[in-house]
Amino acid sequence: MSKKEKSIIKSGIVLSLMTLASRIMGLVREMTRAAFLGTSMFADAFTTAFMIPNLLRRLFAENSISAAFIPTFKEYLQKGDGEENKKSTQEFLSATFTLLSFCTALVVILGIIITPLIIPIFCKAPAADAANYGELIAAYELKVSEMTFLTRVMFPYLFVISIAALFQGILNGCKIFAPSGFTPVLFNLIVIIATYVLSPYTSNPARAMAIGVVAGGSIQALFQWPFIRKTGWKMTLTTLKKTFSNPGTKKVIALIAPTIIGMAAYQLNDVVSTSLANRAGEGIASSLQYSLRLQELVLGIFAVSIGTVILPDLSGLAAEKKYGEFNTMLLQAIKIMALISIPVTFYSLVNGKELITLIYKSKSFDEESVMLTLGEFRYHMIGLLFIALNRIIAPAFYAQKNPKLPTLAGIISFIGNILFALILVLPMSGNGIALALTIASFINTVFLFIFMKKMESMEVGKLVKGTILYCVKITIFSIIASLPVYFLRPVLLNLFANYSRIISQGMPLVISLIVFAIAGVIQLVITKDKMTVVILKKLRILK
Repeated sequence: MSKKEKSIIKSGIVLSLMTLASRIMGLVREMTRAAFLGTSMFADAFTTAFMIPNLLRRLFAENSISAAFIPTFKEYLQKGDGEENKKSTQEFLSATFTLLSFCTALVVILGIIITPLIIPIFCKAPAADAANYGELIAAYELKVSEMTFLTRVMFPYLFVISIAALFQGILNGCKIFAPSGFTPVLFNLIVIIATYVLSPYTSNPARAMAIGVVAGGSIQALFQWPFIRKTGWKMTLTTLKKTFSNPGTKKVIALIAPTIIGMAAYQLNDVVSTSLANRAGEGIASSLQYSLRLQELVLGIFAVSIGTVILPDLSGLAAEKKYGEFNTMLLQAIKIMALISIPVTFYSLVNGKELITLIYKSKSFDEESVMLTLGEFRYHMIGLLFIALNRIIAPAFYAQKNPKLPTLAGIISFIGNILFALILVLPMSGNGIALALTIASFINTVFLFIFMKKMESMEVGKLVKGTILYCVKITIFSIIASLPVYFLRPVLLNLFANYSRIISQGMPLVISLIVFAIAGVIQLVITKDKMTVVILKKLRILK
């Protein structure tokens, strides 16, 4: 294995560890929210208020940086270290920094102004002929007022986190992953500290958390600044005329435009889902977020890490037209995701209640909250594989400067999610919203594979066949490994029933996980699973 390959693997492991720490801290943050807010009206208000700037963050920051900035920045870097290219690269970075700062600042100001017009979309006003109309309208007005306040407080988060995302794009383009991987840990830590420290001084804990969100986002940007300086690149503002006339920035805008349209459609899933959840009943919006946080604990560790690490390398292979290596790297990433996400899905379906009880149950998160979250969690977990695959396959299109196809897949997925959510929310409440997201994720995956046919560089037959066969194999292995866990579960729960929550729920989870893992590993070893062998060989090389 070459030094470059070893470096890529090490970067992936480092980023995975950082992301693991981030997801764990994110889970602790949600545990803090559960303890202070449970599934109350204030929990729903915070969930909705944070969703709005967070949705815009995904549009302006994460996806735009991945789809447009990194591939363009890589092109500049591949031109060499000549003085002329360094100058043009610096001008490109300054123009991009100016563009992002200007656009996000404008959106933040506008957002704060029009927030009172946005919030009523997410709240259902009581019927005028309701028996207890006076109480219901008072509760409605309190919810709208609190959502408006929290949204205005957190809107500036969009600006600081977008700058942080640009810094991350620059560092990742330079093959520096650790600093950006660590910043979410700081963000979650600051939100947790702010909640505990400021709650006694605010009218409710949701306001303390909102302040923590803005402070945490600011730290994410500031922490990366010294590492940006070490790369030699400067973050300076330039005129808007130079910004919009810069050839690199023009290319970024051209790539971003279809991506934002597609991602706007995709992210509107959150808007519609949150609106439906708030209308379905108290606690639905917040319980959906608690469920998604557990799903993202696994998803974020591997899917985001692998996607972040392979995007620059897929971009490089595409630029050099090494499509054989390109397809091999993509299929390997897909199989790794299947090897991780499918077993986790089955284990979570069997032990979901114990997991939710152990993590969330507390003074404000009671048994009713547990059962509310459990139903949604099961439907969310069914879609884990598809969401993970989408985050791996989409960068393959971005790497080849083709964001239009995954954009179209996102639009189709969005339409599917809206239709299924509207259909399923009435008979299934929050469970229907969770199932709709899973169905939409599946639709997105299917269309990404279909659209591969339009890319001459992608070996569609090899990728589809390899993905399906490996997923079927791991699914069978996971079912077999789940059987002893399923029958052992009631025995373990009864054995530890008289102990504290940590022991009564934690010990059955640990023991069943060991049994599940042993059963799975035995099957992989007996069948000499190639992906397991590849992973073990790479880990040995890194020692």
